[in-house]
Amino acid sequence: MARFWGFMKIFRHEVAGEPVTVHVPEDTADLGEFWTWFYEARERGPIALDTETSGLDVYSPTYKLRTVQFGDAHDAWVIPWERGGYFQTYARQAIERSRQVLIHNANFDWHVLDRHAGIPLEDLAPWTTDTRILAALCDPRQPREGGIGTGLKPLSARWVDPSAPDTQGGLTKVFNSLGMTKESGWAGISLNHPTYLLYAGLDVILTARLAPVLRRELVRLGVRPELVTYEHELARICAVMQRTGLLVDQDYAAPLARRLAEEAETYSAVAARYGVTKVSSPTQVAEALQGMGETLTERTDSGALKVDKQVLLPLADLDRDWQRIGAREPNPLAYAVLRAKRAGKWGTSYADRFMNKLSAAGRLHAVISPLAARTGRMSVTDGLHQLPSSDHVIRRAILAEPGHVVISTDFQAIEMRVLAALADVRKMKEGFISGGEKFDIHAYTARLIKGDAATPKDRKVFKGAGFGKVYGGGIQTIARQTGATEAEIAHAVAAYDRAFPEIKRAGKRWQREAFQNRMVYVSATGRRLPLDRDRTYAVTNYACQSAARDVLGQAMLDMEGAGLLEYMRLPIHDEILASAPKEDAADVAREFERCMTMSLYGVPIVAEAEIGGRSWGSLYGAAY
Repeated sequence: MARFWGFMKIFRHEVAGEPVTVHVPEDTADLGEFWTWFYEARERGPIALDTETSGLDVYSPTYKLRTVQFGDAHDAWVIPWERGGYFQTYARQAIERSRQVLIHNANFDWHVLDRHAGIPLEDLAPWTTDTRILAALCDPRQPREGGIGTGLKPLSARWVDPSAPDTQGGLTKVFNSLGMTKESGWAGISLNHPTYLLYAGLDVILTARLAPVLRRELVRLGVRPELVTYEHELARICAVMQRTGLLVDQDYAAPLARRLAEEAETYSAVAARYGVTKVSSPTQVAEALQGMGETLTERTDSGALKVDKQVLLPLADLDRDWQRIGAREPNPLAYAVLRAKRAGKWGTSYADRFMNKLSAAGRLHAVISPLAARTGRMSVTDGLHQLPSSDHVIRRAILAEPGHVVISTDFQAIEMRVLAALADVRKMKEGFISGGEKFDIHAYTARLIKGDAATPKDRKVFKGAGFGKVYGGGIQTIARQTGATEAEIAHAVAAYDRAFPEIKRAGKRWQREAFQNRMVYVSATGRRLPLDRDRTYAVTNYACQSAARDVLGQAMLDMEGAGLLEYMRLPIHDEILASAPKEDAADVAREFERCMTMSLYGVPIVAEAEIGGRSWGSLYGAAY
């Protein structure tokens, strides 16, 4: 319901059975009332803050900040920033004078306000509590995994009011009724539309009510306050990297997109010779492969034969890095399908996207999510977390700053080091402690089990067995990835268990602990990791992945303390990508290595920095 008192727009609504009010000031007199509310609300506690904008691509040249919202549990004020003048002045001053703010998904609003309102994220972040972070620390699972998720609507429905409106979904319906799409509606809807203004205000009221409930839940669950502070610090560091962005070589990326499209077409034509007219059709590919005499055994949940990358790579005699295994004659159809799909994906997901999402400064501002997976593992949008592990083609498009070179600092065997530390694996720890920085855990394992006669193939097999322990891979999966037979892998896994019995014992112990804690394993840093009842064996993977992520997180805090943040560009899995002046690169690289060197329960964690040329691809074989 909307009413107009003077010129101010007033919207009434109910949240959890209580009346709430959304105010939209129209002149300076109304803004004077806003100031009165603001100072009183500030004394009562944190003020919720939010923005409405023209879309999601904050660094687009046509991007607009439309409104800024402030609110507490009962009142919201929607300030129409788009109207300029004193509306912008009041909103900016209110943000600057806020002592503590609550934001749901702070990373987005930090960037919006930094770029479009002149509020540096460095100033706002220290006073921010992100309710999305609080929710993830209560339960990191997404709805598809059995959790609530971290969206404001489902969280509000769970913790505040079951009838809390889905403001995003509601506005999408409004956009459609006005002849606009979900994407165009944010920029096109009138700033006077009552539903738009009401929902903008309700979001901050819901955020203000959500924060104390989540705080109490964290206390009830025993989540340490230090973990909350740590996650907010990491979010700020990631936001700074995201704001800096990645410089894109447009003269390389544009023709690359065309070349990849041609490559996809070429290999699609090869596949067509074998009866596959659509490489994305699993049915066509499966039938053609069976017609060529290939045996396919794996099936999807719906019962269809699997012909995904994991199935096709061994048929093409390729490992995960697209290197020849040497186990069989490559199947030409499998190879053609792989190449066609890869070229198509690289063209659309990487090269085209790099060009389409450029800021006016020629940069790609990929979103860095520090709490993406259930284990807390970080992710980066625009495909940058799924780049081929050993190929330079896409990475060549990303450049260091002018006069700079690229530096990549990567933990050495971090998964196995963390496993050795957490499970207290005696012989493995002895190897890591005495082996030095260049210690090869997989060769060590092969010699430990097979003696001095251990071969490179033995190393590969035992490497597969070790990663199977960390990632929960079964015999069939490891065999497919290594090119060894299932019998060989089964024998290797059994030998691995005899050499390192602590791993299996630790896994069983962690499962018991989870059973006693309502199917939740608590990580080494106090992170709550819910387990699925039909996949309790995944606890080893969760424990290792979570600890490895927090080792990287601590290293990132140390990097900022060492003055390295200005050089940092991306966290990629267990690696930090940086851009540093060429003349200082050696010194900067040593500092990165120092920050990524530490001890975990007596196991040395070490890292190695590699200095490349101007492009990221130079670290993978590119000439530039």
